[in-house]
Amino acid sequence: MNFDEIKRQLEIYKSEGRTMFTTSSFQSHSIVLLHILSRIDNSIPVVFINTGYHFPETVEFKDKVATEFNLNVIDLKSETPKFMQKDPDGKLLFTSDPDHCCFLNKTQPVNRLLMQYDIWINGVRADQSAVRKAMQVEQPAPNDTVRFHPMLDWNAKMIYQYQKEYNLPKHPLENAGYLSIGCEPCTRRVDPEMMEREARWYGMNKTECGLHTDLVSK
Repeated sequence: MNFDEIKRQLEIYKSEGRTMFTTSSFQSHSIVLLHILSRIDNSIPVVFINTGYHFPETVEFKDKVATEFNLNVIDLKSETPKFMQKDPDGKLLFTSDPDHCCFLNKTQPVNRLLMQYDIWINGVRADQSAVRKAMQVEQPAPNDTVRFHPMLDWNAKMIYQYQKEYNLPKHPLENAGYLSIGCEPCTRRVDPEMMEREARWYGMNKTECGLHTDLVSK
């Protein structure tokens, strides 16, 4: 979808009285959607899923982008404290059960949030993974929410061109070889032969956190 199409769809949602929010990981490629939304309606809540494990550079970048784009950013945290996020051996879950760690820190908090809104504006792209390629522009989600994927048909080249056209800031870790940036313990630099998201949960046979698998109505 181009800018005008996204704007038109958001206006339709608004005219229907539907409440909207978006989530963002505040990576370089994800702020394209944030910039588009800031041009259309910067009052739409931007939810940062604060797992407590983000790189300090990500938190600083979030604050910078929020100020520069004049966004309404909200931190969303797990209701399960870290001392309860341990396995039987006393190790934090990201070391032994990353799926459950993601569930407690990302999927569960967003699922609760879906009870408060009608539309979840989500920046997934079909070129990022097989899971995302199978998605549709509008897709039902739990709690009678609709997932809206305006960037689904965008590719990496289009993202780069938009970034260049509007001179958007880049995540400070990008120049250090990080292209897909999540929680610090589960993110590594991208090797030349790797796909973008292979740097996440490297060696764990895992490419999604659950937001785009569990929070999609079957």
